[in-house]
Amino acid sequence: MSLEVTMPQMGESVVEGTVTKWLVKVGDRVAEDQPLCEISTDKVDTEIPSPGAGIIAQLIAAEGQTLPVGAALATIDSGNADSAAPKATPARPPSPPPTPAAAPPPRPMHLVAPRPLAAAPVGPPRRYSPVVLRMAEERGIDLNLVPATGLGGRVSKRDIEHYLETLQTGAAAAPQPENGTVASTLPTPVRDGASRQAAPAAVAAPAAGAIFRPPVYQPREGDAVEPFSRRRKLIAEHMVYSKTHSPHVGTVAEVDLTRLSALREAHKKAFQTREGFALTLLPFAAMATIRALKEFPRMNAAVAGDSVVIRRAINLGVAMDAEDGLVVPVIKAADTFTVVGLAREIERLRRKVQERSITADDLAGGSFTLSNPGREGNLYGFAIINQPQVGILRMGEVKKRPIVVDLDGADAIAIRTMMYLALSYDHRVVDGVLGNRFLFRTARLLEEAAFEL
Repeated sequence: MSLEVTMPQMGESVVEGTVTKWLVKVGDRVAEDQPLCEISTDKVDTEIPSPGAGIIAQLIAAEGQTLPVGAALATIDSGNADSAAPKATPARPPSPPPTPAAAPPPRPMHLVAPRPLAAAPVGPPRRYSPVVLRMAEERGIDLNLVPATGLGGRVSKRDIEHYLETLQTGAAAAPQPENGTVASTLPTPVRDGASRQAAPAAVAAPAAGAIFRPPVYQPREGDAVEPFSRRRKLIAEHMVYSKTHSPHVGTVAEVDLTRLSALREAHKKAFQTREGFALTLLPFAAMATIRALKEFPRMNAAVAGDSVVIRRAINLGVAMDAEDGLVVPVIKAADTFTVVGLAREIERLRRKVQERSITADDLAGGSFTLSNPGREGNLYGFAIINQPQVGILRMGEVKKRPIVVDLDGADAIAIRTMMYLALSYDHRVVDGVLGNRFLFRTARLLEEAAFEL
């Protein structure tokens, strides 16, 4: 009997995955649930377990190959365990990229001009995944120029990365002007249709319609070169996309946490004994955020094209630091939890992040995000919105400070436990009045400390 190992569905928005490393070879005996290979997606990296015990009969996918959900990865012979191992069959390499006819040499990245409009090519239109379309849009790439090596002749994310590397190589090898002048290392940004001033004679002017590309820094002696990890690349892409698509506005509230600190102090010892982990301020901040979202549902929204979707479910993302970069696990139906329930769920997700067992589904579906980057040296700061959400709250450092308070109708100076709470919101959807009202309400809920433990 033969078992087929296929690319699993690793999240509601995941459509493909890349085999980054095989952990077994043809002829190996494997047990049920034994890890077979490592898979990387645009959401999360994970291991694929064996669906049953047996002997690896064939490795169908090669390392580095990107395949859609449901595609075959390997086959396992689950017959007689004492039978001889099958003859080794090498992994099938990915199809070679088509050779473009008389392709021109690559031009420097900052001088790559959009392809002139031409008649549509004869034949079926090429289809692209959402990840590929987003990368092409952000980098100004004409996908018709990218050689495709994916399944069925599709352009994969790896194809785009290779195409960009080719452009960079071409930029490094670009010839110097023959007249002895030195080309400028700072390319002039040019917009299509905009008026242009004549460039100085000693500066090489970009081609008409060129896209601005910053110069590539060449490492020098003593520099430490640390290539981006896959997680860091994804974070960088997401952050750039968010800043270029959402007009961010930031506003800050000063929050008096004296009552809340006293409430936490009164319960933290019993909580630690009962639950086995510390009671922090994070679940209280999460509860205040959830209550404010219920009062201001437009903050719990998403942008979809030219529309705004007011989400019914409150799925609160909580930013957490992982070994290889920031992740944002999501508390689904967060408005159904108590403060203690939120504390337990945050701790459960934190442990999954620490143990590297977080899944794509754990990270999907967030409708609003809460960030707590740490207690030291963090007065306040504005976080970048987690797309396609429209807002994110960032907690600041909690410190005791002298504050002017009202004491029986007279001003007095008192020592209070204070924190700054900063909101970043998308001005396409949220105006200043709504953003300020939401932030003010969240701050007041924290100050009132009307929470049950």
